[in-house]
Amino acid sequence: MKGRVLIAAGSDSGGGAGIQADIKTVTALGGYAATAITALTAQDTHTVHAIHEIPVDFIAEQFRLTVADIGVDAIKTGMLHKRAVIETVVRCIDDHGKGALVVVDPVMVAKGGARLLDADTTDVVIAELLPRADVLTPNLPEAAVLADMPIEDLDAMKRAAERLLGFGPKAVLLKGGHLKGARLTDLLATADGFEVFEGRRIDTPHTHGTGCTTASAIATGLAQGMPLRAAVERARAYVLEAIRTAPGYGSGHGPLNHAHTVRD
Repeated sequence: MKGRVLIAAGSDSGGGAGIQADIKTVTALGGYAATAITALTAQDTHTVHAIHEIPVDFIAEQFRLTVADIGVDAIKTGMLHKRAVIETVVRCIDDHGKGALVVVDPVMVAKGGARLLDADTTDVVIAELLPRADVLTPNLPEAAVLADMPIEDLDAMKRAAERLLGFGPKAVLLKGGHLKGARLTDLLATADGFEVFEGRRIDTPHTHGTGCTTASAIATGLAQGMPLRAAVERARAYVLEAIRTAPGYGSGHGPLNHAHTVRD
């Protein structure tokens, strides 16, 4: 076991996304997962039915105690649904996360369409959270909101990624799963330029938690000392196989097979 990843995100009672997907991913890739849970959700493979708030002081205490005792190599943020939660996690990163690499998954909308981020918080995400990110991992709808522009092709992805880099993250992995076509195109943008990753698209409804899983897989690689490109490549391969071998649970957007690396 190598690489300590502290995940600040919400819990998914269905187990396909959120904290549950994060813990499974980090563990399946040989890392150590710890958590600062930001919210509890009651959800299934169709939608989020309810959200239970976690007091921000308790979020901060989870973060502080974990880092003080266990330490941290990488921090991954997921569902930070309110301004006060974002501000709390940002303070925790500054106060307790020194030396840790930060992967920000700007979770805004669940797979079933439910909003997971208050509509009036985009400004604080841009001003406070993005400058602390070593890697930002938005999907196209999230990137379109943050960059304030439509994204309909690879050229637009590049323009949006440049705009997002301008907000302060050191790298942006723009996930192209919402584009149409048989090929899946992701774009990694850094100060050194762009790198395009292509792969085959799997026609399946069982893609719940792909964003959480990808970000946690990258965070695990970085926590283990992998260069960014290698961490991204491994994360993409891990997620592809997790989709390909998905168990088919649920009647909506089903979960992935996070355990495909586990062997009897």
